[in-house]
Formats: sequence, C-alpha cells, structure tokens
Amino acid sequence: MQNSLQALMDQVQSVVLGKESAVRRVMVAILSRGHVLLEDVPGVGKTLLARVLAASVDASFCRIQMTPDLLPSDILGVSVFSADTQQFHFKPGPIFTQFLLADEINRTTPRTQSALLEAMSEVQVTADGETHPLGPVFMVIATQNPYEFEGTYCLPENQLDRFMMRIRMGHPDKSTEREILLRQPERSLAGLQPVMTVDELVALQDAVDEIRCDDAIIDYIVNIAEATRRSDDLAVGLSSRGSLGLLQAARASALLDGRDYVTPEDVRQLASCTCAHRLVARSFEQHTHSTASEVVFDRILETIPIPQ
Repeated sequence: MQNSLQALMDQVQSVVLGKESAVRRVMVAILSRGHVLLEDVPGVGKTLLARVLAASVDASFCRIQMTPDLLPSDILGVSVFSADTQQFHFKPGPIFTQFLLADEINRTTPRTQSALLEAMSEVQVTADGETHPLGPVFMVIATQNPYEFEGTYCLPENQLDRFMMRIRMGHPDKSTEREILLRQPERSLAGLQPVMTVDELVALQDAVDEIRCDDAIIDYIVNIAEATRRSDDLAVGLSSRGSLGLLQAARASALLDGRDYVTPEDVRQLASCTCAHRLVARSFEQHTHSTASEVVFDRILETIPIPQ
C-alpha cells in the first residue's frame, strides 16, 4: 500500500509542479475521507490538481462548472416520468461519482451550494423522499477565487465546516515557472494512467483509522479548540467537526510518513489549513474574511503549549 501511495504522490507532483505542500495536504484529505476547498487566484493550478488526482486513481470523476443559473437538480439528479412503466424513475446527477470537482463554487447560489451539504456530511443524497448512498469513495474538491466579489456568493459557515481543509496553491517561484512554460503540464493529462485502485485507496483510508494517537495529542487538540472558543477576537470558535478533522488529518499525515503513531508536529503543521476556515473573526480590518480568521488562529496556536 505504501508503494502505491508514493506512486500516487509522485505522479501528481510530476504534473502539478512546485506545489508539494498543496499536494501533500490534498493527499491527507483523501486518506481522511475529507473534502477540500482550493482557494486562490485564477491560473495557479487548482483545477489541474483536481484533474490530475482523479486521473491518477482508477475512480470515476465528474467536473461541475458552478454558475448562477445552476439548480440543485442539476447536481443531484431528477425524477423522470416513464411512459412505458407509468412511473417516475430517478436519473442520477453528476454528484454520483467518486471524485467531484465543483469548479468556482462561489459562483453559484446558496440554494445550489447547499445541495452538496448532505452528500459531503453523510455520503448520501436524498431526492423525492428516497435516499441514495454514495461511495465507497466520495470526495468533493471545490475551487474558488477569494478576491472576486462581483457575481459571487460567499460560502456560509455551515458549508465551510464541511470542508476538511482550505488549501492555497500560491504562485510558483521563477525556476518552477520556467519549467512550467517549457513543459506545459496540462498537455500530459491525456497520457496519465491510474497508479492506484479504489480498493487500495479504501484500504489506506481504513489504515488511517488504526494510527495510534496518545492522550497528550488528544489534549493538545482539545486545548486548541477551547482556546478558539474563548478568544475575544473570534465570534465563532472551532466546531467539534473541526477537532475531529484535525485528529484524522494528523493520523493521515503520520501514515504518509510511514509511521503508526501521531506526533505533535503532525497536528501543528495541519492545524491552520484544517481549522482556520471554520472560524469567524470579529474584525476584518486590513484582512479579507478568509484571511482574518487565519491570522487570529495562527496567533492563538502560538500560545498553546506543544506536548513533549
């Protein structure tokens, strides 16, 4: 399993150049059965990362371009009347896949955004009173531009809380950008072959649940969550879903490093991208909504003693 995991990381990094940190965090989310929000300016590889990842796993993939006129039924599916049987039959929508790319998620209306909530939380879809399960693998990779406000709808706090991680790609350095211009990585997408099966991925996800976590690590996560709830700079502190997400992400990080136990560094490295987007800062002075909570959280994290 470890060999196929390394092969997956190597293949993704061979196409998505200079984004080792972002690739690792997305891998952590996959192993944790979590969802990812890729938030950054246009053209830095958000969609490319999602497409390469899906092509590298032998799993189904669907991309939805989110637009203001998109309806919930365009995502979930619709019941169609059959003249032959004189009955309605459910026609599944694009959400019935294993990797779902919700491109520019903040361009669609809150009503349509909320169509993803049940699937992201409970891995199922309810339509016309009937529940349809998803899985065994289901992951939403959503993208959004944090600096574009015209014609966009900010994700509400309850939807942000469904994402295990918010990840920023960042611009490449000069040498990496030169390599991107020479290689034009998007051209290699068509030739990618899967290096991991769904069964292998499920086995790795199950292995994450078996990673040991000492009581000191649990207490460290609890102290982080409690500090955010007591902070005068935050209107909304970390949810229990956020604490659970941080614990599972730390376990997945340990598995990526070939360990069967969690270290405080696993928690600390993933704390900001796993927790900050779930918080609401009281003041946005000199910061956008998405960065204000991150600044406050990083300040709080520095005050929490690290287990020895």
